[in-house]
Amino acid sequence: MKNKIYHISALILAAILMAGMNSCTDLDENVYSELHESNFYNNRLEVLQAALRPFTHMQAWLAPTGQNGYYYHAELSADQLAWPQKGRHGYDGGDHFRQHYHTWTANEGRMRTAWTLMWTGVGYVNAAIMDLEEVDYEALDISEEEMIAILSELYVLRAFHYMKIMELWGNVPIITAVAEPINPPTQSKAEVFDFIKTELEAHVPNLLPYSEELIGRVSQTAGYAMLAELYLNAEYFIGEPMYDECIAACDKIISGEAGGINGTPELASDLLETFSNTNQNASEALFQFAFSRLGGFTFDWGGFFMGYSNMSRALNVGYSGNNAFVVIPSAFDAYQDNDLRKEEWFLFGPQYEYGTDTPILGTEEYNGQPLIYVNSIRRESQGDLTSEGGMDQGEENSGARFHKYKSGTIDDEDYRENHYIIYRLTEIYFNKAEALMRKNNGVATQEAVDLVNASRKRAFTDEDWAEAQYTTSTLTMDELLAERGREFIFEGKRRTDIIRFGKFTTGSWWDHEPTNDPNREIYPVPHTQLAANPNLVQNPGYE
Repeated sequence: MKNKIYHISALILAAILMAGMNSCTDLDENVYSELHESNFYNNRLEVLQAALRPFTHMQAWLAPTGQNGYYYHAELSADQLAWPQKGRHGYDGGDHFRQHYHTWTANEGRMRTAWTLMWTGVGYVNAAIMDLEEVDYEALDISEEEMIAILSELYVLRAFHYMKIMELWGNVPIITAVAEPINPPTQSKAEVFDFIKTELEAHVPNLLPYSEELIGRVSQTAGYAMLAELYLNAEYFIGEPMYDECIAACDKIISGEAGGINGTPELASDLLETFSNTNQNASEALFQFAFSRLGGFTFDWGGFFMGYSNMSRALNVGYSGNNAFVVIPSAFDAYQDNDLRKEEWFLFGPQYEYGTDTPILGTEEYNGQPLIYVNSIRRESQGDLTSEGGMDQGEENSGARFHKYKSGTIDDEDYRENHYIIYRLTEIYFNKAEALMRKNNGVATQEAVDLVNASRKRAFTDEDWAEAQYTTSTLTMDELLAERGREFIFEGKRRTDIIRFGKFTTGSWWDHEPTNDPNREIYPVPHTQLAANPNLVQNPGYE
């Protein structure tokens, strides 16, 4: 039987998203809160609608669906993805160049968009909390246990917003009520971290264990995954290691104590299940956006990741994109040739019309010629076959391309039914392994090796596995970071990872040279926000 995604939360998400789509792009400056027009709750459905509205807004800045939010900054500033100029396309005022080379300013339009989207989300959560704390839930036939869980979802979701805001901007205001105060003051990263930690530790235990009925909502697996991430990054954020706490949060998930869609989360047996168009009940999913084409809110990754319209014929799909993000050559080189992820998660080499040997033809530099994706970003059509290339040297075929999520063909009954996975069990395995290694002075324990190998084994054939598996001597910290990159490419995790490993401002990749400027580990507060709120303080290095 086809998996059903139209349980109560998915239906509510569809209704909310269709009604509120315009509000996610109506971006005013100096937004810290968004006041609901109606404070009247007449039944359980309306309570759930209010609780889920902030979650639907979150897809506008967290998922790679075409907005310029957290995802754009988390990936284009790191060492795996870039948006180079390709001939006459993609310069866009140099926005993507400045991300790649870490030369951004406080006037970046895409950064202002990210700020406004994310703070609008905080406002939605605050408004919902204020409203629902006043609801007479007994009169609506809602139990006290359920009402506590619903409110806890909102508190945890607000903490998640703050965790991602802190990752980008570090020192920011803390606002817990609608429009109070009007001009909130900047607080230190340590204060923000403590607020997030306190909120998560208080409310995650009150969440409901994850189950099929909670797809598209915040459950215990989501909450403990957030705590695991926060604890893992604590030494970087506040200088205080919290690796034991990270391990304990991971164990809550791995043991099944926090629930799972099928009872207890399990690693996917192959590389395709978690990202397929039937991933609604993926065995290792912990927290996800319940997108659905049939429900009217498609996970549309095409804008960033899909090629021009000629590539629609390669995949037999009805969508195309901006031919935007490509894989940085050094990131593609990080995969061994026998790594199955290199074959399954990327488009590379000659492209053909779906199911045939008819070549897809280029439309720009290779107009009328076979389109062949190459692992270089340089003007090969003009004879440059040897240089390192650069962000202004791209062509229509430069770089390997995204193929991790697969929509299915246009005649597939599950066409574009993919959910977007925010947290999955594999990440918890990696987080625990890293915490174990950091506790052990960066040396792998056998348990850490086993955790990483459990994931890596899917990427190699039985014949190749004996040589590909890690041992306590080969799983170094540098290798762990490299394997995290290979496993979580395209998932919006990379910036935070390389900051935690001390590589963000000191590392080199492709044509990116290190800035050696620790101030670049956080972004500047947008100038427009400083002008609107006199109590904000600019981050160091951007004054």
